[in-house]
Amino acid sequence: MNVSALSLRDLEYLVAVADHQHFGRAAEACHVSQPALSSQISKVEHLLGVKLFERSNRRVLITPDGKRIADQARLVLEEAAKIALLAAPAAEPLCGSLRLGIIATLGPYLMPHLIPKLRKTFPKLQLLLREGLTADLVSDLRSGLLDAVIAAPTFAMDGLNATELFWEPFVLAAPKRHRLTEKSSLEAADLRSEEMILLEDGHCLREQVVDACPTNRRGNFKEFHATSMETLRHLVAAGFGCTLIPQLAVKSRDNLHRLIQYRNFTGKPVGRKIILVCRSRFARVTDVETLAEFIRKNVKEALVARRASR
Repeated sequence: MNVSALSLRDLEYLVAVADHQHFGRAAEACHVSQPALSSQISKVEHLLGVKLFERSNRRVLITPDGKRIADQARLVLEEAAKIALLAAPAAEPLCGSLRLGIIATLGPYLMPHLIPKLRKTFPKLQLLLREGLTADLVSDLRSGLLDAVIAAPTFAMDGLNATELFWEPFVLAAPKRHRLTEKSSLEAADLRSEEMILLEDGHCLREQVVDACPTNRRGNFKEFHATSMETLRHLVAAGFGCTLIPQLAVKSRDNLHRLIQYRNFTGKPVGRKIILVCRSRFARVTDVETLAEFIRKNVKEALVARRASR
């Protein structure tokens, strides 16, 4: 087989179909007609001598050979993108589009604070945000659907570059007059698993709350598993138990503030490290580093503003 018969455009079509698992949506993403894209995919399959996709009227499934080839095609396309960057004159930092993923327990509380300043500092940046669960975001990062992800480091880092952003303390959220709110000081050793409400499976915050509870006091956790931070907050307000809330998510004045009391921990820190991660081969590593520095510089004000009181 003569690989010179394959073009970068062919690889883009292949990756698009692998990502969308639909010829119509892949063609739309590549700005070509569906017949043209289908014809090129058939050409690639013929040249390689393997079946890349299983087609039916309802869906498209990638074959094992197709997945391996699509993964390699992503690497080729990412390396090819570096050629344009090397040839171009030095561009302004953080201009153009950047597809950024952020975990759902952080995005709604961090990004509203950062975005106005980000727009003012980097007016040519088109930030495309997506919130989600850690596993889904990291999967999309590895596949090239996202350029970078803000998360807690709870996943394998092979093939990825991580930059530490900040440490986010956890705050106890408990119903008013709960036993823990009456203590003069609060430590992680005071937590009891049977009093704790957790997020549902898939949220890294769930495991971090479990880890914060002393091992000798880990029994059965509450049967209520919340789907979001706001649901978690409402369960606390209704008196079903207490939980740990990341400091940026603390709301001192909302419709629940008369029902919830927030308390800071003393002694050993309780919280999570937040990182910005991208692929090791990503062509715009400098932009990711610039974004990381911007976040580190501007997040301190938000953390201080959200600090809980006795």
